[in-house]
Amino acid sequence: MMLRTVFGALWGHWRRNLLQLFTLIAGLALATALWSGVQAINSEARASYQAAADTLGEGSYAQILAPEGVKLTIEDFVALRRAGWLVTPVIEGRYNGVRLIGVDPLTSPSGLGGGDVSVDVGDFDPRVIWANPDAVDQLQDLNPMSSADIAPNTAVGDIGRVSAILEQTHLSRLIVLPNQPDGIPDLVTIRPDLLIRQPQGGSDIARLTDSFHLNLTAFGFLSFAVGIFIVHGAVGLAFEQRRPMVRTLRALGVPLAALLRLMALEMVVFATIAGAVGVALGYVVASLLLPDVAATLRGLYGADVAGSLSLRPAWWATGLGIALVGAFAASAGVFFQLSRLQPLDSGKARAWSMMAQHRQSRLGLIGVALLITAAFMSRNADGLVIGFALLGALLLGGALLLPWVLGVVLRVGQMFAHSAMSQWFWADTRQQLPGLSLALMALLLAMSANIGVSTMVSSFRLTFIGFLDQRLASELYFDASSAEQAVAFEAFATSQSVDLLPIEQVAVQVAGVPAELYGPVDHPTYEGNWRFVASVPEPWALVHSGRGVVINEQLFYRAELALGGQIAVADVTLPIVGIYGDYGNPVGQVIVGRDHFVAAYPDIQATSYGIRIGSQDVPEFIERAATEMGIESSQFINQEQVKAFSLDVFERTFSVTGALNVLTLAVASFAILMSLLTLSALRLPQLAPVWALGQTRRSLAWREVLRAVLLAALTVVFAIPLGIVLAYVLLDVINVAAFGWRLPMYLTPQNYGVLVMQALIAAVLAAAWPAWRLARIPPTELLKVFANER
Repeated sequence: MMLRTVFGALWGHWRRNLLQLFTLIAGLALATALWSGVQAINSEARASYQAAADTLGEGSYAQILAPEGVKLTIEDFVALRRAGWLVTPVIEGRYNGVRLIGVDPLTSPSGLGGGDVSVDVGDFDPRVIWANPDAVDQLQDLNPMSSADIAPNTAVGDIGRVSAILEQTHLSRLIVLPNQPDGIPDLVTIRPDLLIRQPQGGSDIARLTDSFHLNLTAFGFLSFAVGIFIVHGAVGLAFEQRRPMVRTLRALGVPLAALLRLMALEMVVFATIAGAVGVALGYVVASLLLPDVAATLRGLYGADVAGSLSLRPAWWATGLGIALVGAFAASAGVFFQLSRLQPLDSGKARAWSMMAQHRQSRLGLIGVALLITAAFMSRNADGLVIGFALLGALLLGGALLLPWVLGVVLRVGQMFAHSAMSQWFWADTRQQLPGLSLALMALLLAMSANIGVSTMVSSFRLTFIGFLDQRLASELYFDASSAEQAVAFEAFATSQSVDLLPIEQVAVQVAGVPAELYGPVDHPTYEGNWRFVASVPEPWALVHSGRGVVINEQLFYRAELALGGQIAVADVTLPIVGIYGDYGNPVGQVIVGRDHFVAAYPDIQATSYGIRIGSQDVPEFIERAATEMGIESSQFINQEQVKAFSLDVFERTFSVTGALNVLTLAVASFAILMSLLTLSALRLPQLAPVWALGQTRRSLAWREVLRAVLLAALTVVFAIPLGIVLAYVLLDVINVAAFGWRLPMYLTPQNYGVLVMQALIAAVLAAAWPAWRLARIPPTELLKVFANER
């Protein structure tokens, strides 16, 4: 009975303060929504990767591949089978934008192809094409059957029919089955130019995109942290208002343990409601962002991800769990304070104020310690986990230090104030700082993350555009449909007096790291356009003369190589004479002299070319090639098309992070609004005497807006250097660990100015409603303060 009465008293507070209840539930729901939305996107993407791995047998079986310029034929398959090798052929290509895969039901292992494709041979219909439901519409002319077990944007069928559909006679790869018979000959004795790739125990695409999903998770966690600051502030203010009630209940003999248990039950109920709302909102957020994520992963990594969202138990259960964890993390400090106060002290404002000051000092010291830790970590930061730990230490340290920094600035402002009104303004602002500190921390996190990501994206954009201008030097690019067409095109181009730059590559292992080997011709294009991150004098002259190699940054970092170090490639050992930036490419590269390349791989025939030709002659050259050789214009790509496509992929890549930046700033603005609204009712005892001394309600309201703008401006000033440091970590640590290259940092003051204006406008909008309520408050409400002096 007693517990029911106590619970009724506690619940009565929320009935009288519905806005505060809305703040708590909305803050927790927003935090859960952004976190669960990101987790839903990651869960959908990883499910797509697994479906692709199951469809292709990736990660489970070794594969035999042909190097660039070499065709894997059905004769190779027959030769290997006759030699005792248990292999099965696969043909792969694109048809109407869908990944079309052909498998052999007679030799394929169980499960290869996915779902209904892997039926008994006797029941297999070679005329049927099985497709994921999202690809059925694009394949209507093939009359496909739908199968949800097949990977997104993928269709599978009999190898014979797929070969006819794609008009492709060569194989894409051979799958090596497990449990090969004893005594089979080595692959090198059958086809020495073929490569065998061992299974990696998982999806290649999943490993390649880990850094992308880790970045999304980091943004989701940052958004969750910003939302939890709202909840912490709402819970703290609620307990502040309930101090007299707590004192009365304790004085009446209610045990502290019982009171804490009821408050904890209260938080469980709120967290469950907010978690359910947050998961639903997260589903909406994920649905809106998933198409951009799918386009990014397809353009940047070649990964096919479902464009629609499925309800997966893992992420919605995680969303509810994170809501409960967040609620108790936000209220733990208040519970601890309440447990430490004496029964009658729990109702004294001074006792709570002194504890708040002591807590602020302790948090400031913790913030300094975290920033010092981050400084030490930055000296030895290596890897994504350490990099994100460094980011976390910087963000949390800066947030914890912010109230102390603002308190010092406000104290200095008060020292220089002369009039009584200005001294009251500075002192009153200092008094409101504890109630607003959490909202300002949320603003700091959102602003510093915005500045850091904005700097990273701007640096990437400027570097990437310069990289495209340097590397895409050829005016025209051509892809031959076959080796025979490539040979004929070389003869045609020679007769037209244009310079051909063949693009040939071979998959190799360099210092234990997979890489691509190139052997370009000696042409001024390379020396005149390529720029090196580090090099010896005249690196191209050394490469073309066969006395050195150049490598990209990815290989340099992953294989832990050094300029001047020796590497074995193309049957020779040569020193590294240059390291070049290769932005956007996840694969290591080595460039060796043409003579070494041809000697090591004499049978390779280039099928792609860069063509140096006057820009004004490009249309005529394409027309002549079509007339004399029957080459389709779609086989030519001009320089501007390549740049436009590359920049389009770039913009899609960062569209999701931009959206998350906007969401975090919006949540921080909501935190300020809710804090000001909650504090407005508590501030009447401070404002009433000033009004009684002659200040109008309108002038007090304008000072409330000015206070919010001042605190937001000071927070933004602190956020700018913190954001620049975050950008440095993103570019110098995270980017190197995730992608294998280091970007130069470009500061963009114009972007910072826009972010500052957005933060100040958000502060004005957040303060407008509480200020409007103050300007219109009836004088009788202010007079009641003197009638009920506290």
